[in-house]
Amino acid sequence: MSLFNVLDVSGSGMRAQSIRLNTVASNLANAESVSSTAEGAYRSKQPIFKAMLHDGINGASASVEVTKIVQKETAPRRQYMPEHPMADETGHIYYSNVNSVEEMANMISASRAYQNNIEAMNTVKQLMMRTINLGN
Repeated sequence: MSLFNVLDVSGSGMRAQSIRLNTVASNLANAESVSSTAEGAYRSKQPIFKAMLHDGINGASASVEVTKIVQKETAPRRQYMPEHPMADETGHIYYSNVNSVEEMANMISASRAYQNNIEAMNTVKQLMMRTINLGN
């Protein structure tokens, strides 16, 4: 694996973590949204990652891709609030199934993974620059 392949691996990791961060942001933005039906309530979304191995002309390489984004199937939180304008005929409203604490932990994890990919890219860059300067 050449140093350029390491840049590709880190780049694909950064793209995947960026999608993860955007998904977390969407979940947090909709954490307190309400609906008049359980089916209409916002559902937490999570990206599914897949490690990909590639055999190319320049040797094997790897990457990570987001294959799909799935919704959590846990039931939305139901609360009795008959005075709420979105209450159904029984007086209940339905909150999203987003767990804000879980989403914050997920955001920290994604942010750290993104930073690690940047650090790997910077290390490769420094190695390349030192290699170029060996003759001087």
